[in-house]
Amino acid sequence: MKALAAQTRVELVLTLRRGESVLLTLIIPVLLLVFFSSVDILPVGVKDPVDFLAPGILALAVMSTAMVGLGIATGFERQYGVLKRLGSTPLGRPRLLGAKTIAIIAVEVLQVAVLVAVAVALGWDPLRSSFGPAAAAIVLATVAFAGLGLLMAGTLRCEVVLAAANGLYLLLLLVGGMVVPLTKLPGALRPLARALPAGALSDALHHALGGAHAGSSYWLVLVAWAIAAPIAAAATFRWE
Repeated sequence: MKALAAQTRVELVLTLRRGESVLLTLIIPVLLLVFFSSVDILPVGVKDPVDFLAPGILALAVMSTAMVGLGIATGFERQYGVLKRLGSTPLGRPRLLGAKTIAIIAVEVLQVAVLVAVAVALGWDPLRSSFGPAAAAIVLATVAFAGLGLLMAGTLRCEVVLAAANGLYLLLLLVGGMVVPLTKLPGALRPLARALPAGALSDALHHALGGAHAGSSYWLVLVAWAIAAPIAAAATFRWE
């Protein structure tokens, strides 16, 4: 347990020291929340934009941490031989992966605290929210996005991981229902968007935290991705 705790502390400190990680996990989500809540340019369909944006930006924060941050960091660690050396130490691979997972969860807790505080300051009222389903959706999405991040990190060169992770981040930001409602997307694009983990997480959080009627199919999508993505990552991951 001491080795796990020590490595978790290292992973958390390294994450918070990376400027790009702080930018992706905290600064960009906060700026998007403040900016789009203050201007009337998004077709969100609600009286107060923050009521739609708060759940959507929380979904964006989860994606940025579990997929982009983890994927890029792990990709560079793999290429530089860090993973190979750590995997052969008494720490072992299971505790190394466990430390990375715990660090992700810790960062997400920080993200949620900061974003909820900012959203409340902007006028969001979370008192009518269902936090249990929201937490369950975040856990499933974290597993799914982490699987996607590790899938890229374990099969591609670090430079390609950097480009692919950021490109996928921008794509899912646009079509994932985070700043633009899924109902506003072109009709042919909506089923595809809802079949992606970003769209499913957005639907889940908007339903739980914003009261939007999104059905319940998002649970099937989140569970499917939470199973398939880690399996694919484990089957293809190369440690060097």
